[in-house]
Amino acid sequence: MTLDWKKAFAECGLPWDGHDSFSAPVNINSLVELKNFLDIVHTKFCLLKPFCENPDYPIVENRELLPSFESDTWEYKNVPGFSLVALDRQINYFSEIFQFDILHSLLDDAVSAEGKSCPLENTVLSRNVQALQNRLPKKMHDSFKQRFMKYDVSVLDHYPQILPYLLEMDRAQVMALDSFGSYYLSGVYASFPSDLDPEIKRFGMRTGKFSVGDNEKYERNRLFVYQYLMELYGFPIVSERRTSSALFARRLHKMGERFLIRVLGQSDRTLTTLYTPPRRKHYPAIEKIALVKVHKDQAEAVRRLEEGGFFVDEERRVVILRVTYSQHKFNPDNVRQERALSVSRQEIIHPITGRVLSDLNIIKDTTNMFLRLNDIVRGEYMGRIAYKRNEIVENTDTDEKRLKFLFAWLSKHQRRIIGYSDEFYSNVVKVLDGYLLSPDNYDVFGNLNELYQEVWAKYSFIQQARKIRILEDLMRRESRGTRIGYGEMLTESVALLHGLKFEIVSYFEDLVNSVIALVEAILNDRYLRRNYIECREDELTPYGADIRKNYGKLVSLLDEFKAIRKSRHEFRQNR
Repeated sequence: MTLDWKKAFAECGLPWDGHDSFSAPVNINSLVELKNFLDIVHTKFCLLKPFCENPDYPIVENRELLPSFESDTWEYKNVPGFSLVALDRQINYFSEIFQFDILHSLLDDAVSAEGKSCPLENTVLSRNVQALQNRLPKKMHDSFKQRFMKYDVSVLDHYPQILPYLLEMDRAQVMALDSFGSYYLSGVYASFPSDLDPEIKRFGMRTGKFSVGDNEKYERNRLFVYQYLMELYGFPIVSERRTSSALFARRLHKMGERFLIRVLGQSDRTLTTLYTPPRRKHYPAIEKIALVKVHKDQAEAVRRLEEGGFFVDEERRVVILRVTYSQHKFNPDNVRQERALSVSRQEIIHPITGRVLSDLNIIKDTTNMFLRLNDIVRGEYMGRIAYKRNEIVENTDTDEKRLKFLFAWLSKHQRRIIGYSDEFYSNVVKVLDGYLLSPDNYDVFGNLNELYQEVWAKYSFIQQARKIRILEDLMRRESRGTRIGYGEMLTESVALLHGLKFEIVSYFEDLVNSVIALVEAILNDRYLRRNYIECREDELTPYGADIRKNYGKLVSLLDEFKAIRKSRHEFRQNR
């Protein structure tokens, strides 16, 4: 059964009348209240309404909300798109760092029930209407003016009525506090500043990925830095609307502003919100809301959602999903250094009551990931991916398409495969080895050698990175979730590095740098050096002597990895 959107959110405490306007004045004084208000309005009119009016509405696949985010594969012109900024203060028009057409606020009771007002009030009302009308397509001018000429279009009471017109504008909406401390629509047609080049270069320099004047290093790492920076703010490398919103949020956050920025992309069909968290952090908080299809294999989740009435469309298993993310500071020594974001919370919103269900895992389910991998190698997966951000590939009916899907799947889930359980990893290895190393596929892969090598390189990176992730645990004297002693730490580290050095035939500079940094951290442990290395040999117990012996082996292995790195650098310089 499909939801009647006109009844949606009828019991949320913010009732709607027949004209899609609030039946009582809306008085919002805090950023949190404003966000909740916008969640309701935008979900209803920008997600639910288009979905219920369009049988071909492009539902978001759950994997699209899972970092790292994929490039858009399609532009859907018939769905809404917009951007918005809300400042938790009054507008200072001349001093603002962005351009927009200003609107002015009046008290709700400034205009009488008969529509009569003082000349000044009439002037403000008409100027607000004129400012909005000027930025609309010409065909909408008359209808807009006739409908709103007697209304204060700046108050949030009328925001749902005005929203369809605002969605026709290319540029952003602006909200701020009036002199009475309440939010109002304070501007339209805003342009967010986007200093992309200096931001990328500053971020790259700070993370050590760029060096002044080193063109080769810049060329090698630019795309990684660009992608990481964008993902910190909730997006892949995408359209100007979302890029400028992300960078504007970065700038406002650096300035200490309290703000909210919201973007709905026509490609991603997702409401993305960046806002100042209650407690000051390094980055703005990120949330996404979208209409998502629940996978049929998540039987328990489907049952609970059916019983609770959470489906917008039961037959298609569509829900309103809100996802909250956590950002991670860049750590060059972490093998999962591309991990800019991770999912911290998932909430399914009831389409009628607004009640939230937060204990279901809709987008991080490992069973779904594994089933999709199986479907890909069997040629049974029906879907669409963007291969290397510029080629759209439909379904997996040929080996060429399967390899491209595998490359995209491995890229998407790289850090999860590195970090998830041994059981999950062994299942992934079994499927990949069964396909990539099958004698039946030798001839096929021979004809697709370049593509096959790309997939194999991605797979090799993951295999090596998983071992280095284990080395990270050993450095903290942890193994399989338990605390270990120095002797076991060194023994396991030596065994791991001894095997890893034979895999470096597939050389990845970042991984080798991580190995060297981690081993140096182990060797420089103060307690280890003071009690087992710097003391006299006759003072050591047999346990201590064994530690010193493995310490020496680890020093030798470190030298081998440094030699490998040096030879690679010399080879690259001599090319």
